[in-house]
Amino acid sequence: MSRVLHLDCFSGIAGNMFLGALLDLGLSRKQLDADLAGLRVEYKLKVSKVKRGALAARYVDVLVPKPRRAKGHAHGQAHGRSFKAIHALLQKAKLDAGVRERACAIFEALGRAEARVHGCKLDDVHFHEVGAVDAIVDVTGAAIGLARLDVGRVTASPVGLGSGGTVETEHGRLPVPVPAALELLRGIPTVPAQVEWETVTPTGAAILKTVVDEFRPLPAMRPEAIGLGAGNDRKGPMPNVLRAVLGSQEGFGWDRVAALETNLDDLVPEHFDYLMEELFAGGALDVSVQHLQMKKNRPGFLVRVLARPQDRVRLAQILFQESTAIGVRTLEWDRMVLPREVRKVATPFGKVGVKLARDGNGRVDVSAEYEDCKRLARKAKVPLRDVVRAAEEAGRDER
Repeated sequence: MSRVLHLDCFSGIAGNMFLGALLDLGLSRKQLDADLAGLRVEYKLKVSKVKRGALAARYVDVLVPKPRRAKGHAHGQAHGRSFKAIHALLQKAKLDAGVRERACAIFEALGRAEARVHGCKLDDVHFHEVGAVDAIVDVTGAAIGLARLDVGRVTASPVGLGSGGTVETEHGRLPVPVPAALELLRGIPTVPAQVEWETVTPTGAAILKTVVDEFRPLPAMRPEAIGLGAGNDRKGPMPNVLRAVLGSQEGFGWDRVAALETNLDDLVPEHFDYLMEELFAGGALDVSVQHLQMKKNRPGFLVRVLARPQDRVRLAQILFQESTAIGVRTLEWDRMVLPREVRKVATPFGKVGVKLARDGNGRVDVSAEYEDCKRLARKAKVPLRDVVRAAEEAGRDER
């Protein structure tokens, strides 16, 4: 059984909305405070129950002491934190390793977007002190919440995006959506929220970019808890909340995949190996080639690529660039998937990755990673099947 978290982003997302939704789902405030203490930064977390429209939701406010301006510094220079300093802070914090890794990944996504927007290097990105602490707490709290709630997979709806208004920032007045948020939303499906205020903050967009495995409607699951995280009180067609649904998937789960297909009758067959490598490097889940008899009775090939829906454009570009395709068909399929995990196991020949797939009846299938086995078989000068057998036996022992 695996736990899946689905985010319903009809009014967008902000860092505090995500953290509020996790607390509303059942994340322990006591555990959150204890884990956040490992950051060693000065702040106060205020959590309150509020109404947004007709809905009761949880609102999170990170209260940060007003920083002192250092003597001789101009306004905005005295109390900024660089990305490099924030990354060092997270690395030194007393956090679970998985939480630290996820928090660093979210902040790096945020930093890279800011660097791209402002035309500077990542290490030169600076955050205003108050905004930096606010984001550090929201981002680390998000990573803590996902770990504490034992979330194995995150999905999200298309994101409601406000447009047409402006917002005051430390960089002055900027259009909505603000440039860093829009940069982070590259490749993420959005829908108009029909409002002229900021529905997606850079921190919220960085969380989406980093933690969401798939953008899709609510997947098949058994709902266990529903949490509502509140944003600021705004007038609009929908309450300004982020809805999160936490549930379990038994036996097998569901996801959504895009299939890209093209028929080729003029590609040199020996080039298929390179084409496959480029497609997998571009994010393909699977690539297959089938023989066809095409028009004018010419022999040809059907190339089929399975991918996450958000990756279809990038993979179509690879097909156009690396093959003779002049057209690519696309469609989406629901896919049933068994829970799986990849582990490294010890064998007499060395460590090998094995994939463990579990069905709803408790049966576990173990398959060894081919490239690992091939490398070790050549190194030990033994038959490939001996390494495969040893790895799969070790995997069954550890299941």
